[in-house]
Amino acid sequence: MSVSWQDEIRWTDDGLVPVIAQQAETGKVLMFAWMNRESLDLTVSEGYAVYWSRSRGRLWRKGEESGNRQKILGIFLDCDEDVILLKIEQEGGIACHTGRESCFYRSLVNGQWQTVEPVLKDPEAIYRKS
Repeated sequence: MSVSWQDEIRWTDDGLVPVIAQQAETGKVLMFAWMNRESLDLTVSEGYAVYWSRSRGRLWRKGEESGNRQKILGIFLDCDEDVILLKIEQEGGIACHTGRESCFYRSLVNGQWQTVEPVLKDPEAIYRKS
């Protein structure tokens, strides 16, 4: 029996691997999330990012509510085999649930976190009410 490409990944004890989503065109890091084997398989087969939501305890197709899906252009494994980098095309230009391009919108300036990216769309207008 041959070794699966997924077996080369160093999964955490709870079966997850950290994932960084990077805008392929600009190189900008948009978000960090987690994947399990199933979400990684779905990402590969569907061509769009599917993550494992630890807070929801379920699979999470990025953009399932907002429509801001992440089209996969490349999947990379780091040298330690314990982090995945997704090179993506961010549909809608918004990766963050706060309505910003990137989840990394705060910068440490003089010992304080300061917002350095604008809200592009009000989250109330992006997400359905449960």
